[in-house]
Amino acid sequence: MSQSNTMMRTELLEMADTVAREKGIDREEVLEAMELAIQKASRTRYGMERDIRAHIDRKTGEVSLALYHEVVDEVENDMTQLTLEEAQKVRADITVGEFIIDPLPPVDFGRVAAQTAKQVIFQKVREAERQRQYEEYQNRIGDIVSGQVKRVEFGNIIVDLGRTEAIIMRDQQIPREMFRPGDRVKAYVMDVRREPRGSQVFLSRSHPHFMAKLFQQEVPEIYDGDIEVKAVARDPGSRAKMAVYAADPTLDPIGACVGMRGSRVQVIVNELQGEKVDIIPWSSNPAIFVVNALVPAEVAKVFLDEDTQRVEVIVPDDQLSLAIGRRGQNVRLASDLTGWHIDILSETIATERRNTQTKAQVAHFTEALDVDDVIAHLLVAEGYEHARDVVEASLTELMTIEGFEEEIAAELQNRAKIFMEKENKRLAARMKTLGIDSSLSSFDGLAADVVVKLGENGVKTLDDFADLSVDELREICPHLSQTAASSMILKAREHWFSEENE
Repeated sequence: MSQSNTMMRTELLEMADTVAREKGIDREEVLEAMELAIQKASRTRYGMERDIRAHIDRKTGEVSLALYHEVVDEVENDMTQLTLEEAQKVRADITVGEFIIDPLPPVDFGRVAAQTAKQVIFQKVREAERQRQYEEYQNRIGDIVSGQVKRVEFGNIIVDLGRTEAIIMRDQQIPREMFRPGDRVKAYVMDVRREPRGSQVFLSRSHPHFMAKLFQQEVPEIYDGDIEVKAVARDPGSRAKMAVYAADPTLDPIGACVGMRGSRVQVIVNELQGEKVDIIPWSSNPAIFVVNALVPAEVAKVFLDEDTQRVEVIVPDDQLSLAIGRRGQNVRLASDLTGWHIDILSETIATERRNTQTKAQVAHFTEALDVDDVIAHLLVAEGYEHARDVVEASLTELMTIEGFEEEIAAELQNRAKIFMEKENKRLAARMKTLGIDSSLSSFDGLAADVVVKLGENGVKTLDDFADLSVDELREICPHLSQTAASSMILKAREHWFSEENE
């Protein structure tokens, strides 16, 4: 046996152990890569088309080569296959699907063959290393890792995590923060992807969960599960809101997160480049949660629309700018935190809107029902907005209004019916004149007078209506609230999605 093969036999296992240890991969994977390299190099001598397989003895390091021929019914490749008849000459009891195995003498690798073997080993080891890295960091998505800045390329930060590199894209960094090669950096493992050059680990410092994980590291009560971080909303580098909850009523979740004299929260603020953090109590009651989320502003009233996930918040006049925040930051973060779309109004604007609406409703009732202001005001105060509401109400409901006896209630309802009959005839004629499509006139939720007003503004089909923005609809129909307008438009668009699905 040549000196080359002797060296291979004595040093292969030692080399496999060294590579496995240095690269942090399984020894068996290294040995399999070596076997593949040996058999590839062997084919340069015995023929590239032949099925030559190598085996390394895991105990002695002895290398054995063998030529394989598969037994088949019909030969398609005479270099790797034999017919059953030919195979039975070698072994009588052989069957189709088995192999005739002929041992081969060891190969004394030349310089080119040895180089080929070396390349195959390195390639297989790299693939095994990439797979290990992918699996390792795939399991760490959602964790915080720490590394050293290796370089900065086009605003993206390349971080050395030890066994692999990761990247913090520019849009995942905190604005205005600067890192130089050699700086230590903490980040949130956001994603791991397989790419041609290996696994790519994507980190983030602007992700909301990065802040939540920092609190988990700093606050033992969160780490132990006594306090739960329910939601986080961030404007990275500027301001953040975090909702926390403790099932134990004796535990103060906000105090635990802030720490003695603000020691715990200050550590997070420093890591986030001075980002101010509002820690608020979470509530299962959405109205309370929205009020809490708008701190430091005080809230006077809250009106929820659960169907559209919108909430109208009324605040004292001197709290309006505080509730909205600089460039809308406070209300935007509160909306992200709660998952509700928040509309904020001052008490003055809300009162003016309510007074304008009341005046219009009173004027409508005095004209439609031929009653004085007192009765009209009583109807409006009880929540009646239009003559059709009076028609749809029962006598019993109308009689609950103070001063409305059965005779008065019946007379008001009769007058309302007469008015609505005349009004419906007038509106139907007007719709016909305007050329309004039946898809719009029959749309559930749109009163006839609203349909006419839409038609007068060029909205004549359901598609026209669905194409409107909330602001455009409210400009045509000022009596509609933001929530109601949004709900109607979304409902009108439902047929678009059903047609797409079909």
